[in-house]
Amino acid sequence: MSELSMLALSEQIQDEGRYVIATYYLETGVDSDIVNKISAIAVEQTTGTWVPVPEETPEMREKHVAKVVGIYEVPGHEFEVPYELDSRHFVFQLAYPAVNFGPQIPMLLSTVIGNISMSGKLKLLDLQFPKSYLESFQGPKFGTKGIRELLGIPERPLLNNMIKPCTGYTPEVGVKLFSQAIRGGVDIVKDDELIADPPFCPREERIKLYMAEAKRYYEETGNKVLFTVNITDRADLVQDNAKRAIDAGANALMINYLTVGISALQGLAEDPEINVPILAHLDFAGTMYESPYSGMSSYLILGKLARMAGADIVVYPSPFGKFPFLRERYLQIAHHLLGDWLHLKPVFPMPGGGVMPAVVPAIINDLGKDCILGAGGAIHGHPMGPIAGGKAMRQAIDAALQGIPLREYAKQHPELQSAVDAWGLLDDDQALFDIKK
Repeated sequence: MSELSMLALSEQIQDEGRYVIATYYLETGVDSDIVNKISAIAVEQTTGTWVPVPEETPEMREKHVAKVVGIYEVPGHEFEVPYELDSRHFVFQLAYPAVNFGPQIPMLLSTVIGNISMSGKLKLLDLQFPKSYLESFQGPKFGTKGIRELLGIPERPLLNNMIKPCTGYTPEVGVKLFSQAIRGGVDIVKDDELIADPPFCPREERIKLYMAEAKRYYEETGNKVLFTVNITDRADLVQDNAKRAIDAGANALMINYLTVGISALQGLAEDPEINVPILAHLDFAGTMYESPYSGMSSYLILGKLARMAGADIVVYPSPFGKFPFLRERYLQIAHHLLGDWLHLKPVFPMPGGGVMPAVVPAIINDLGKDCILGAGGAIHGHPMGPIAGGKAMRQAIDAALQGIPLREYAKQHPELQSAVDAWGLLDDDQALFDIKK
């Protein structure tokens, strides 16, 4: 098959509905034959290898080889005649026959960013799926609406607390911290990603203590709380961990889905015996998205793929916190989690990593009411204690919903004022509300 015959019109490919279209970034030398290079990638990731083999027939290639549907030189590096350059930069698209890997994410990723992930400056930017392919994925069981119904909270942004310290405590210490967090107004408490089932804090023991406290709190106040217990483990143990956790009383689960494997998340979500919400933690994601030249985009691994696999909540970085992250990327992830996408239910975005009262208005302004504020240190490290830390976060949410700058709202709310005194405000605290008016 010639290079030219591998080119296909993207409109025709999309109309056929049999292909997953992958979009890539590529940096290459100035002397590279770009059509030949990208055509070689298409063959490498489907039927071929570095040398022709007898059974790779023209008929096989026609049915199974990836098609090159677009090659675009990045503006600023695009020239019609040769000039002296150090490198050339391209965005290109390949259409992979979905029949090659079927409706499962491990073989999908093995195909679209498998061996070529080791081929230099090449990054997977996006994947577009035909309707027939997406219909094979159940997606989230609960999504935003289902979690709201479980908690009885129809509209406002939700508040999540990560218990701190991250690890090293006993169940008795953990339940004390849990109790303080929920009595401060927290809706969801999650295990930290660094604690699962250590000998000093056994999973089932802490589930029983935490859920007994959640029951007492509900009987006192009528407020429901979710506890997302960390079931991360070897892939072959995750399902059993989930069912044991539910048997012990857990009403939600969390998993470090990128260290276990994204198919483990899908297995949990599609198991009819596991009928509780699932929180997907971003742990390990930086190894996949942080390089500008390799890996895959953050909005793909933390957005589209997590939703396809069935997460009900996805934790990912906030641009206002302790991890460097572009605001555009956090907005893009939220778009992929919340936007209409066939039958796949919307998923709660949960920006975390240094979230404190000062950033609450900005996050709500960006994402709207369908978001979860994930606060750890801001609650357990509050100068007045964890109960006050939870109250300060809830007060920040209330202020944002009422359109009142935190500086003003804090004057009548000592918990929020204490947080503002300790950690300050964003420079645009007042301007944010001036714009909304």
